[in-house]
Order: sequence, then C-alpha cells, then structure tokens
Amino acid sequence: MCGIFGYVGPKNASEVVLEGLKRLEYRGYDSWGMAVVADQIKVNKKVGAIGDLGRSSLPKSSIGMGHTRWATHGGITENNAHPHFSTDKSFCLAQNGIVENYQTLKNKLKKEGFKFKTETDTEVIVRLIEQKFSQQPGRLQRDILIAIREAFVALKGRNTIILLTKDNRLIALRNGSPLVVGTNDGEIFFSSDTLSFAPHVKKALVVDNNQMVVSENGQIQLWDIKKGKKISAKFEKINFESSKVDKEGYEHFMLKEIHESPYVVNQVLNQDGKMYLDFVQAIREAKNIYSIAVGTAGGAASQIAFYLRTQAKIKAISLTAADCIDYFDLFSNGDLIITPSQSGESADVLEVLEEAKKKGVKIASFVNMPGSTVSRISDYKFMSNAGPEICVMSTKVYTSQIAWGYLVSKIVAGKENIGRKNLKTLSDEMEKYLNTKANHNLIKEIAKILIKKKDIFLLGKYQNLNIMKEGMIKIIEGSYLHAHGMPAGDLKHYAITLMEKGVPVIVCVSEDIAREDVLNAVSQVKARGALVIGISPKRNDSFDYYIPVPDTGETSAIMNIIPLQLLAYYMAVELGNNVDKPRNIAKSVTVK
Repeated sequence: MCGIFGYVGPKNASEVVLEGLKRLEYRGYDSWGMAVVADQIKVNKKVGAIGDLGRSSLPKSSIGMGHTRWATHGGITENNAHPHFSTDKSFCLAQNGIVENYQTLKNKLKKEGFKFKTETDTEVIVRLIEQKFSQQPGRLQRDILIAIREAFVALKGRNTIILLTKDNRLIALRNGSPLVVGTNDGEIFFSSDTLSFAPHVKKALVVDNNQMVVSENGQIQLWDIKKGKKISAKFEKINFESSKVDKEGYEHFMLKEIHESPYVVNQVLNQDGKMYLDFVQAIREAKNIYSIAVGTAGGAASQIAFYLRTQAKIKAISLTAADCIDYFDLFSNGDLIITPSQSGESADVLEVLEEAKKKGVKIASFVNMPGSTVSRISDYKFMSNAGPEICVMSTKVYTSQIAWGYLVSKIVAGKENIGRKNLKTLSDEMEKYLNTKANHNLIKEIAKILIKKKDIFLLGKYQNLNIMKEGMIKIIEGSYLHAHGMPAGDLKHYAITLMEKGVPVIVCVSEDIAREDVLNAVSQVKARGALVIGISPKRNDSFDYYIPVPDTGETSAIMNIIPLQLLAYYMAVELGNNVDKPRNIAKSVTVK
C-alpha cells in the first residue's frame, strides 16, 4: 500500500521527492509527507492527495525522503501522516506495511516510559529504535544502525521502512513490502517501485527481504539484516517501456489508458513465440494448474483459466489469493501456478506463492512492473510492457492480461497462428470502436441514467462471466454505487427476487454457445420490469438500451470489456468523483 521515496544528489531533494511521490500516489493518497535535512530535519505533512501541487515548501537540500499514505492504523490526520520524528529529532521514519505485533510492542514500550503521539503502528518502530539505541553502551551515533536492525527484526508482518538522519544518511530496510534503489551520475533514489524514478536512473538494485541499504557520503552499502554483515550489491538495468507519465490531452488517465488497450494487445503480439516454449511444455506436463490473483487481476486469472479450459482443453482452476488457504495442503511438486499482476507486489498473492514454493510448485507470472517480487520468484516470467498505468482503476493492464491468457491457451492448443490473427483483428476493432465518437456519446447517456439508480446488476455466461464481474468492479470503484455481477443462470435461484420496475440489468450477449441462455435470463428480468442494457453485436427487442460492439469471435469477451470500462468512467465523471484516485482504495495492495 503506501509509497516511499528518497533522494540523494545535486538537485533540490524536495522537488525530486515531490515528483517521485506524485508517481507513487496510486499506492495511497489519504495523506502525504516529506522531509529534508537543512541544518536540521524539516518536515512537511498534509492530509489528502498531493494533486497538482507545483512546488515544495521545504528548503533546498541534497537529501530528502517522502511518503504517500494508505491508512491502516489510525485515522486520516496530519498527525498520523508520515514521516514520524524520533523524540530528539535526530531522525524521522516512514513505513510501507503493517506491524502485526504493534500492540504488544507498544504496551511494552509504554511500560518503559516511552510516549506516543500518534495512533499509527509506524510510531512503534520509531520508539523501538530509540529503545534499542538507548540500550547500547557508549551510545555512539554510528551504532544507530545496530538499533535499527534489532528493532526491524522484532517486527512481525510485511514491512519496509526508510529513515532520514540528521547526519545526512538515508537508511531503508525491507521484509515483504517492495524496495528498489536506482543510481545515475552521482544521484541515488530509493522507492517502492521502479516507475517512480524510471526517467532518471540508468541502473537499479532490487532489494531482497531482510536486507538494509545505507546511503552515506554518496556511497551505497547493502547489509544482511539478520547477520549484520555487508554484502555485495548487484545493480542491473531495468527497462520500463514508455515511462512517460502524462495525460497527453485526455481529461483523465483512466480514459487515456482505456484508449491504450489496442496498444497493449499488440504488445502481447509483439512478444517472440519462442519465449513460450518451456512454459507451454510446463502447462502440458503439470499435475494441477491454478490461476491465482486478487482484485481485478483475480478476474483476469479466472479468465485465463477459462481460456485454458475452453481453448486448450487443460484443466485449470482459478483461485482468489486472499482466500485460498484451504488449498495450501493440496499444493504439491508438479503443480503450476499462473499469476497475473499489475504491480507484482500484492501481499495476498505473495503469501500464496511463498507457501507454494515450499511445496515445489512452479510459478509463472505476467506482470507490468519491472523488478517486482512476483517476477523475481517466478520460474516463467513474462512482462506485459503496457507502460505506466496511473489510474488506480486498472483497465489496459487487465485487457493485456486476458489477451495474454488467450494467446497462451492457443499456443498450448497448437494454434498459435490463429490466436495471433484473432488478437490482431481484436486490436484493430478496439481501435475503431474507441475512436468512434458516437460510441462515447451513447455510453455517456446511459451513464447519466445509471448514476441515479440504487442497485445495478450485471449478467454474463461462458466467456463473458468474468468480464461482467470486472464490469461490476469498475462500476463500484468509480461510482461508489452498489453493483452485482453474477452468472446469468444463477439469476432465477435468488437475485430474481430483487427484480422490479426500473432496476438496471446490464448483459453481454455474444454470438456463442451461451447466447440463448443469456437471452432467457434477459426475458426473465424484463418480465419483471427491469431496465435492460445490452452489450452485443446484435440488437434484441428485450434491450431498452443497446450498446453495439463488433463480433470478434473467440476474443469477444476482451472486446466487451471496453464499453464496460467506458461506462464506469463516464459514471464517475458524471458523479464528479475523483476518477483516477477513487476513495479508500490503492492500486498496489502490499498488506494483508
């Protein structure tokens, strides 16, 4: 969740950190804060998103750090915002993660006389460092590193912390939550992801769990936290294709990123087929195949499993990473897990993958963030190369994930050329659809109707079921209205009781084997007065509103996600919501 950023170099640190935090706001924007060293540590903290803040109010400095918060412990207040000062203001600290044993640690520290000023678990880390430091004989300033390491190993949970000291050091430690360090011509960057400093660095170090990075006098030291020993740091070039973060004339990043869907499909097509050979063989030989993720990527995982079952005739099971603990004892050597991810850092996913690795399970990933933990622990790693996705609501990366899943299934089936041809057709049709003004005008009008409704139902079957569930997610994220995506065939077993005059029901009706079944469900809701919005290549008399889409055959579901994303976008716009930064959610969920 939260994002951390640090800088050491000849530029004005506060301005560099501010730019970095803006790129990290997808990780959380309840509050933010920055600190620099100028004779003493100066801190500036505010509630809310950074937004379009032009300049920092902090003094010039060559070293600084910042934090953008997604609140877990403690309310959204300026006092709870990071960074947090030590009592003597010799250092300040920010955190990404959750200290699961913070209450136990806090109670012990209180008994020893330590005072707390905030409601956060982060302040416990600060006081714990102070306690460890006070216990050291002689209290030499350099021994603060010992205190930091001792305090950090006492924390339970996934955590990354960064400290700025009065004597011009940046110190960061990682266990679970991401941490990367970039360098370029005398500049050093610390961050939660490579995107935030991509335009400025030539090489980067992906810090592993239980490692500490110390920047002092322009040099970087890497430590093994548990052993307390220096280790060699391996920097490598990390490419982030199209790292430019700009709306490029669009009103919001979300609309721009929806328009980039044809591009990301082509990015999937541009990958060399030879890179799939070992992976495809692993799919064919696996005892059990699980497709696992969370949130929007979880829906993509379900669609990938669908394509493996229907196109490649491979038994694949999709699981939600946040709730598959009952499968832990079933994972075994010879199994394969496929996981799509935008960030490659979701805590729920990493917990599953770490458990599966212990059992000898092979892992394949399709990730958009270079240098991510998921990619690095995968046996078969693929990159979406979709470019930065700034809007917290994922659109183009989701489209990329399911297009990739379709292509993989066709390669497994021995029909790679057909799969590539179908995706090229899909990309072309998407381009035409998105650049037709009438399509946008129609969806805008329907959005104006839906924002006045209390409940919205989305029905789908076969290739469109997961697509409708993703449409549900987008509508909820963007409009804050209640939406329910469900199998069309399940309607008559319970949700039919909620059908009455004016209740909106959105359906996807493709020209496939499920067409008649979905139309039967439409008739059932229509008979009870529902307002039916049909997404389909063909008009039907039961549709009150008709959104025409091209028929792209086996890839129709991927095509159908575009009007659903646009519908969610225009609903959010009509409601005046913050489109790119919906309330209470973050893009990279690095806490459980």
